[in-house]
Amino acid sequence: MGEMKNQKNEIWVGTDKFVPFLSEEEIQKRIAEMGKQLSEEYQAKLPIFIGVLNGSFMFMADLLKHVTINCEMDFFKLSSYGDEKISSGKVKMVKDLNADINDRHLIIVEDIIDTGLSINYIEQLIKEHTPASLKVATLLVKPESLKYDVQIDYIGFKIPNKFVIGYGLDYAQKYRNLSSIYVLSE
Repeated sequence: MGEMKNQKNEIWVGTDKFVPFLSEEEIQKRIAEMGKQLSEEYQAKLPIFIGVLNGSFMFMADLLKHVTINCEMDFFKLSSYGDEKISSGKVKMVKDLNADINDRHLIIVEDIIDTGLSINYIEQLIKEHTPASLKVATLLVKPESLKYDVQIDYIGFKIPNKFVIGYGLDYAQKYRNLSSIYVLSE
């Protein structure tokens, strides 16, 4: 994979052209709204925000800047995509939680939910514990792609079933550092 070329806000990854999809301003505005909503709903509680690495790191950092209540954070690291644009259909745990989640209010933080495979896997893991509550917050969801019946409580944006990069979302582990989200051009 060669250098990222940027012409007229297009990004070329080899022969694949990506075009702007969600601007940094749109993303930040929606995240501020989500942070406010979470702060109101969890005001009397001490939630643990659980990011799903690697993709959620930018979203979670920005989301927590807008959460005005006391909270904790922890991370899962899962592996399911490898270097392909299509999910392998398998998930494995790479890093488990450090926090004790029994009798705690948990908010799973994802960058994107497409098939629901990762969230389904996490929900099964958490069922082995007794959290006080479990909610899911995601920046992006692809409703057309969902294959698992998963509850998604906080959604930044519903998007079509297209491949996106930037703002934590990768292509072969690259392009996560873009401040906007780009979509693969037809």
